[in-house]
Amino acid sequence: MNTKPNIFARLSRWFREMKSELKKVVWPNRKQLINNTWIVLVMLVVVGAIIAAYDYASQFFVVRVIIEMIGSWI
Repeated sequence: MNTKPNIFARLSRWFREMKSELKKVVWPNRKQLINNTWIVLVMLVVVGAIIAAYDYASQFFVVRVIIEMIGSWI
């Protein structure tokens, strides 16, 4: 009969493997971290501006179409 190890043995193995994998990670130095943070912040602003512009334009055109439709009914 093939049985699974108990929960504590599985958790212990999982933590050992996680520790082993974290040792393989190449962590960025301070300069790389600051550079990557600036890139992320700039991209957030750019994407936010694009979404805001699209939202404003679509809102403007939808309101304009609705006003034209109401005007044609009156």
